[in-house]
Amino acid sequence: MKRATWKKWVLWMLLIDFSVFSGWVMWQVGYWGIWQAGLASPGAMQILLDLVIAGSLICCWIVLDARQRGVNPWPWVLVTFAVGTIAPLVYLLWREYSPQSQQPVNPAPLASSL
Repeated sequence: MKRATWKKWVLWMLLIDFSVFSGWVMWQVGYWGIWQAGLASPGAMQILLDLVIAGSLICCWIVLDARQRGVNPWPWVLVTFAVGTIAPLVYLLWREYSPQSQQPVNPAPLASSL
């Protein structure tokens, strides 16, 4: 299989598995229950803050990448903060199926905008 095909397969598996697990967790504790669990102890709060920082970094990358592709990044950012990692996984899949993903991307504009 080509590299792009493997990448799509891995992204689909991550998205499906994580979405099913996230749905089950939401069914068990609800949206606010997830946040309450993240604030339940200093250890849980550290994990929550770590995920917020990682999500923020992912959102910064999405903004840069989407702008380079001529796409409005803000819906992706808002959904990321609402549902977490599922949105960036969908974004990565969208990139794989986008006609622009077949073109080589010049990393210089990304580096210069940081």
